[in-house]
Amino acid sequence: MEHFDVVIVGAGLSGIDAGYHLQVYCPGKSYAILEARGAIGGTWDLFRYPGVRSDSDMYTFGYSFRPWQSDAAIAEGAAIRSYIRETAQVYGIDRKIRFRHRVTRAAWSSADARWTLEIERGEAREPLTVTCNFLFGCTGYYDYAAGYLPEFPGIGVFRGRVVHPQQWPEDIDYAGKRVVVIGSGATAVTIVPAIARTAAHVTMLQRSPTYIVALPTRNAFASWLRRHLPVRAAYAIARWCFVLFGIYVFRRARRKPEAVRRWIVNQAREHLGADYDVETHFTPRYNPWDQRLCIAPDGDFFRAIKAGKADVATDTIETFTPAGIRLQSGGELKADIVVTATGLNLQLLGGIQAMVDGKPVKLSDTMNFKGVMFSDVPNFAAVFGYTNASWTLKSDLTCAYVARLIDYMDKHHYAWCVPRQRDPSVKAEPFVDFSSGYFQRARDRLPRQGSKRPWRLYQNYLRDLLTLRYGAVNDRALEFVRQSDLVKAA
Repeated sequence: MEHFDVVIVGAGLSGIDAGYHLQVYCPGKSYAILEARGAIGGTWDLFRYPGVRSDSDMYTFGYSFRPWQSDAAIAEGAAIRSYIRETAQVYGIDRKIRFRHRVTRAAWSSADARWTLEIERGEAREPLTVTCNFLFGCTGYYDYAAGYLPEFPGIGVFRGRVVHPQQWPEDIDYAGKRVVVIGSGATAVTIVPAIARTAAHVTMLQRSPTYIVALPTRNAFASWLRRHLPVRAAYAIARWCFVLFGIYVFRRARRKPEAVRRWIVNQAREHLGADYDVETHFTPRYNPWDQRLCIAPDGDFFRAIKAGKADVATDTIETFTPAGIRLQSGGELKADIVVTATGLNLQLLGGIQAMVDGKPVKLSDTMNFKGVMFSDVPNFAAVFGYTNASWTLKSDLTCAYVARLIDYMDKHHYAWCVPRQRDPSVKAEPFVDFSSGYFQRARDRLPRQGSKRPWRLYQNYLRDLLTLRYGAVNDRALEFVRQSDLVKAA
């Protein structure tokens, strides 16, 4: 049976990040990355729908240790996929990856101070067992098998084609076709202008509006820095500028939501003209940053509408018809293709069934420790990115913290550590204060956060930077156990 000091689950953005930090902080530790699919990239290898791109700037979405060297602040999916793969190759992380290794079960033994992982290998799902001292989940938080699809009345009678962006078919041809895109989130806002270039017409059908902000694909200041400074210096300065600007916008949205609402809605009005019904189609019922803001690079979404290639219908579906969709208002949208950009299904830890000393782990019964670990689950951590900033900002901090923790345990001869929540003054709260549908649907399955640190998720990069990268590892809420203690207990 093969054994590793650390097993990382997932070879996407976070998994490569984890591999790098382990090599830097724990060069003597053995590790493997187990990837269920056959390629590096995770989300960015899976998603292939038209126009797929980042919904954060690449100066914060890129790794802290490897500069994003393109002028594009908003990057296409293929460029991000290449960046992740090249990073893995540059640092030799790709040699640690075991492709088509799906972890189905993970069982912790306190007596042995190790995890036993049950794995399905290859297309034949050959059973395999691997052990490790520390388990690191870098799987993201949604189900790769299928996206979320509501039960639409009459969908079976529709004579056209229905596709979900998460399973975008290679053979679909939308040139000259009428397309309806159901949804108003980042995926829909990305797909509409991309399809509108060749489709006969595209309609985005939404129940309610989303905040859409036009940002330049290329940032003039970042480009200036690249021309005048060394690569790493230019990248570091641009990264911090985007970090601070993002924090400013988020805090202003929380403190003065009406002012931020007016700014975003007025931007849409400037793009579409005074005669466009911005109040109906681009004025959400919720406050800015109660859900993620959507980005329109160079205003492409607004330009498609202005050019007459696309439009927005704000209504609800009564039923599908053979020729399209009939709306509750009585109108009908004719369609040859319907794209259901209706969201994701959340799946924590890639669907792994976890056990601790023979007892099943129910994550909804645990409390998240520093946004990294879970109460009463030893030697286990997972990456959860920010909801109000780029995923990689939190991934970098989490991976650095986990590597520091493992190094600390090694130097002090600890076999394992586990967060324990024994403070009666800490109140349990929802894991994420976010109104997006995919979080609300999974609310009862998510771990909890606490009312104060170290159990609280602050969604604040500066605070997390001080805590995770520069703060002490030996938090009083962490219980450490030495190997010698295990021997005595035996």
